[in-house]
Amino acid sequence: MASSKRTDDEGQPPQRTRSSELPPNMSVTRIVLVGKTGAGKSSSANTILGRDAFRSAGRMSSVTKECSKETGEVGDRQVTIVDTPGLFDTNLPELTVKREIAKCVNMSAPGPHAIIVVIKVGPITREEMSTVQKVEEMFGKDAEKHAMILFTRAEGGIEKMLAEANEEFRQILRRLGNRYHVFNNMEKSDRTQVLELFDKIDEMIKANQDSYYTNYTYQQVDEMLADRERKARDIFEKKMQEKEASLLAKYEEALSALLIENLTLEETVLEKENRIRELERTLRINRDRDLKETKRYFAALLKYARQLIEQIPDFENLEGSIKQYA
Repeated sequence: MASSKRTDDEGQPPQRTRSSELPPNMSVTRIVLVGKTGAGKSSSANTILGRDAFRSAGRMSSVTKECSKETGEVGDRQVTIVDTPGLFDTNLPELTVKREIAKCVNMSAPGPHAIIVVIKVGPITREEMSTVQKVEEMFGKDAEKHAMILFTRAEGGIEKMLAEANEEFRQILRRLGNRYHVFNNMEKSDRTQVLELFDKIDEMIKANQDSYYTNYTYQQVDEMLADRERKARDIFEKKMQEKEASLLAKYEEALSALLIENLTLEETVLEKENRIRELERTLRINRDRDLKETKRYFAALLKYARQLIEQIPDFENLEGSIKQYA
């Protein structure tokens, strides 16, 4: 059964950003963008964040079909955006769609504040109307109460398009409470259009009793992610200890071989001592360098364990999936 949960994220740690960590006391707004390939989802996400965080169809010939997540700052809030490129494209295999939907739910847990359906201005296609209808299928009952439409490529306005829209699309728009916004993604510096979008998102959140969307699935996922994160951390910590022990053993083995090798050299005692001392110093430098890098690598894995776990659907084996990292 779908439900809403009051927004209170101040106790959560800040999400990762590309540049720096955001203040942990900032309010968090989680947004999921859905729509067909070429609608302008990634470009819209980049406009919201004010930087090229996502790969967009307009800039690259090959666009990822995997869900991705980025975090940034807009006004006085922290914004997390989950982009779902081409998730509803009809040419995607069913297993791929299932996997990416699971990742999307993982990345937007404990639930999105806004589900934004991105549609480019022009004649509304059957596929675009299907995308709106699939919001409830993907997220669950009552998800439409947290959804709105974002029209892109609307440099000339959308009045003509809305006036010519068929009754089926008008009904869809009414189901979404007539909530829509317009973006010009060619003008990323126009922050007014971004702030006005968040005004509408805030109104929608208020209409939903100051809540984000959640349901039984999201609640289960949130618990599952926390459990899998703990398990992943245990695995990484164990692997780090094993790697450190292996490096130390390798150093001791190399040191023993060094001493044995130098016993057979025809040199004075002083010359041997100097040679061994210099070789030992080199070995220690290499050992300390390897240990430092190993600790740095695993510290990064531990720090971003949550983001890594979000990439793994719950129906995939955890240990097998993270084996490549450890």
